[in-house]
Amino acid sequence: MRGFLASFPSSIGAPSLVASSIGVTCAAALALPMALPAAAAPSTPSATAVPFPGGAISASAEPAVAGSTRSLPLVPLSPDRVLGTAPEQGLYRADIERFSLVGVVWDDPDTELHGRVQVRTRSAATGRWSGWQDVETHNADHGADPGTAERTSRRVHGATAPLWVGDSDGVDVRVRADTASARGSSSGGPRAVLPSGLRLELVDPGDGEPPEDAPVDAPPRTGLYTDAAIAASATNTDITHIGATEIPALGQWDTERELGLLRGSVGAKPYIGPRPRIVTRRGWGADESLRESGFVYTKKVKAAFVHHTASGNRYTCSQAPSVIRSIYRYHVKSMGWRDIGYNFLIDKCGTIYEGRAGGVTKAVQGAHTLGFNANSMGIAVIGSFGVSKPPGAAVTAIAKLTAWKLGLYGANPRGKTYLTSGGGNLYPKGRNVRLNVISGHRDGFATECPGKSLYARLGTARANAARYQGR
Repeated sequence: MRGFLASFPSSIGAPSLVASSIGVTCAAALALPMALPAAAAPSTPSATAVPFPGGAISASAEPAVAGSTRSLPLVPLSPDRVLGTAPEQGLYRADIERFSLVGVVWDDPDTELHGRVQVRTRSAATGRWSGWQDVETHNADHGADPGTAERTSRRVHGATAPLWVGDSDGVDVRVRADTASARGSSSGGPRAVLPSGLRLELVDPGDGEPPEDAPVDAPPRTGLYTDAAIAASATNTDITHIGATEIPALGQWDTERELGLLRGSVGAKPYIGPRPRIVTRRGWGADESLRESGFVYTKKVKAAFVHHTASGNRYTCSQAPSVIRSIYRYHVKSMGWRDIGYNFLIDKCGTIYEGRAGGVTKAVQGAHTLGFNANSMGIAVIGSFGVSKPPGAAVTAIAKLTAWKLGLYGANPRGKTYLTSGGGNLYPKGRNVRLNVISGHRDGFATECPGKSLYARLGTARANAARYQGR
């Protein structure tokens, strides 16, 4: 225990670094469920077999999690399909491979799409076409901070928000430029333009969730158990074992005791809420081969930014893992990020899911609030809440999650804190900004996110989180 505590900072946060994949050395943690691997474990050779509760699993023989992304270039629409005089591009395809989530991407991440994106899809189950649905075009406010390796990667693209459409086998999309926000002029009038390289992304999430009757430590049905999956799971061995599909809830006393073990002391009674149940990445079927290897950490978690995914509300709670796998694939394969952008996600039933890999207790740097990803965490409620009211279960889950996670770092959910801007459209790089410890995305960036209705419930979340902490 002494060696474990010595490797863990008293504030719980890991230093700002990129940790390499962990490999077979993590297997030793199985004998010590409370042991925490160092955040910066060195790279190790690829494993041939990995000890696992219930038997050895070959790290090289496991099949990859099913799923796919199809990227189709958009083309100028024929005259009979154009709705006005502004430039329009689109695509119509029937009888294509199944998909469940759509989005539109383009070449330059710094170029905004001023216009309207609409899509309709054909149900694979009924063969019927949906009505036209709007796709949220303003997605540049999510992402890694300017100047970071993740943000400056040549793989990063501009993109709309993803839209969940369910199991579909046909698609019709149209993108129309907005003359009201046109830049420049042509023949004395406004000239509307669309970003270059517009492409339609069709995402199939695959079938990555474990069977409903499987024990918590059983391998997923289509499980990916490679070195990358072992490394991601091992970052949570401070509070669970490798291979866990969920981190169970703890009562108040056990949560306080766990915090004392993590910090290396059992001093004064901490302000921390009971640990909520969290579905791990393995639990929702993350294909760990998609993301970049290693994990990026900041020093601490001083604030939580609340988001909505803007992916629509037409999903069931049983479909939430599929929605998350789709968003994960869209963020990585289509938008070019190193991993899913959010640190946690919450579905309409209030289930909490681990987001970006690196450990649920740790200060993992995400790509959720452009300019304020350092020393913060991003929580996304799955859905769109500009008009629709967020479910009470989701608001309660925000309060429970923040009461626990912010409590690990001594933060008061009702308080204020200072974060240094990494650059954005509200605050220039380097400015020290005073923010609510629980803020909405729009507090750090000029955006509609997390939607008017969800933003209005943050006061309730703050009050309840403080109450869960015993303040």
